[in-house]
Amino acid sequence: MDMTTSVEIGSLITRNPGIKRGTPHVAGTGVTVRTIVRWHLAGLVPEEIVGRIGHLSLAQVHGALAFYYANQDAMDRELAEEEAESDRIEREHLAKEQASAARA
Repeated sequence: MDMTTSVEIGSLITRNPGIKRGTPHVAGTGVTVRTIVRWHLAGLVPEEIVGRIGHLSLAQVHGALAFYYANQDAMDRELAEEEAESDRIEREHLAKEQASAARA
């Protein structure tokens, strides 16, 4: 990035109903704020996240984290709902596998 160019921080994160079902994501990418937040909450620092998602800049990762902390209650609810749905799907899958094994 050219050091003389200024970036409007509000332009780093976007939300569009037609993209990622309206999930906040880094503008111009398919990377959701949730993905960055999960890695951050797992202990990765922004520089490590950039290392894992090489096409993101450090500014974009910090923008995603700023969005998260500015909207933490809502984002935490979304993360918890997503986790609960994932757990439900996994339980259903395991129950189906067990039922199939019992019939065999």
